[in-house]
Amino acid sequence: MKLAFSTVACPDWTLEQVARFAEEAGYQGVELRTFGSGSTQFACDPALTQPEKVRRLFAPTGCDIASIATSVRFDDPVSPPLIGHIFGGTPKGVQETGWAVDLAARLEAPIVRIFAYQIPSSESRSSGIARIVERLELAVATARNTGVRLALENGGSFQTAASLSELLDRVNNPLLGAAYSPAIAELAGEHPSGGVNVLGDRLFSVKLKDYADGEPRELGAGNGRVGATVRLLADRGFTGWAVYEYDAAWVRTQTDVSAVLTRSAQNFYGWVGKAVAPDGTARGVLRVR
Repeated sequence: MKLAFSTVACPDWTLEQVARFAEEAGYQGVELRTFGSGSTQFACDPALTQPEKVRRLFAPTGCDIASIATSVRFDDPVSPPLIGHIFGGTPKGVQETGWAVDLAARLEAPIVRIFAYQIPSSESRSSGIARIVERLELAVATARNTGVRLALENGGSFQTAASLSELLDRVNNPLLGAAYSPAIAELAGEHPSGGVNVLGDRLFSVKLKDYADGEPRELGAGNGRVGATVRLLADRGFTGWAVYEYDAAWVRTQTDVSAVLTRSAQNFYGWVGKAVAPDGTARGVLRVR
């Protein structure tokens, strides 16, 4: 299991600051949030810098670009209902996915994070799923032969691993897996152990976050069961990315982000170090560099 943090924690940092800090704090990678070509919402949006330069910034640190996180979703209604379906052209989500996959390939990032999202109350679930699946199949095709896979994060009408699996089963392509957020799934009543079991080898990454009193907290300092989730993943031999999301971009706090990220990495490695193998022996301990 490898630890990364999302740049939603540090929207005002430059990419150089992000790469340098990741190395100093002991992270093995970074998830870069992007809002698409031309966006200036984050100073560290990888779309603002030539991919070759981004790779040069990260290369000496030994940290990987774990994934490219997008806002891409596939729930836009077809309008007008019949003619729009026939002559509507390539859906927006599919176009945006193609752009993100190209960016990820040029950055040598293995994953692009996407969403299914919300089925309106006026539409049947079966109809909404059929529309989303059709677009997901087109989106997956943009990743063929690129070395990039798509990770579908739970949320909206698909809050649990069980609901994500319904989409993954329908698409049935090894290039599509899950970016599973246990914190979101727990709000819908799903225990992390059940979610991990359901997703199996389709679990590409796990999104870790902790909250208390409506504010993001360092891992282990909130009300979530983050430590238990990390130990569960270690015990199951998960080898993908664990991505810490400290949502400072969405919930502004006065906390020192650098300190939060550093302590969270230390807590994470402590939990991994306490995990034991099925035969009772200690698993290999990841240490902060």
